[in-house]
Amino acid sequence: MSPRTRVWLFPSLFYVLFVFWYTDFGGPLSDEEIDGFMAALVERGRDPERIAYIEDFLRKDTGRQFLMVNALDMNENPPDVEGAEPGESADQLMGRYMEHMFPQMLKRASHPVIAGEATYPALDILGVEGAEHWTGAAMVRYRSRRSFMEIVAHPDMLDRHEFKLAALDKTIAYPIETSFYLGDLRVLLGLLFLALTAVADSALLARRKA
Repeated sequence: MSPRTRVWLFPSLFYVLFVFWYTDFGGPLSDEEIDGFMAALVERGRDPERIAYIEDFLRKDTGRQFLMVNALDMNENPPDVEGAEPGESADQLMGRYMEHMFPQMLKRASHPVIAGEATYPALDILGVEGAEHWTGAAMVRYRSRRSFMEIVAHPDMLDRHEFKLAALDKTIAYPIETSFYLGDLRVLLGLLFLALTAVADSALLARRKA
């Protein structure tokens, strides 16, 4: 194998492996998968109305990745929660939630895309009361609704959602499927590998001609 072939082959193989890990090729959720996830939520005692709402979301699965858009208003005086120390702050409670959430997310190629603190109350509101103030916002990328449910229904997440609820005064979270998304890691990593490999290839050719 020539040096130039190796220069292009190894990054290409790594990129292909990354794409296969980062992309859910399983298609929309099957009825059997949905029934299994619903059974897990029922077993954990989730609210029946909430379970029905999630089931409808899963029945409409497209098999694509999605972003969860979160508007967050942290609770200045959160209540005590079983499993946490009395008097813990909203940030501490959210940290307890995320310390279990992050490992499950990263295993399934799901991760935050953007997060930040609000710098001013809402500049434009229409048809929503009480939505002037927010602490911050975040967007989280999920590989698919299948991956999302594998995270939500995982035993490690049992009762952890209570920490998040206690940490927040109010929140809105809704999913979107992107039609324009330059931040997709498959695009960014592909462009980075292409640029670095092209530079390495050019350097190899220049050294040969020297």
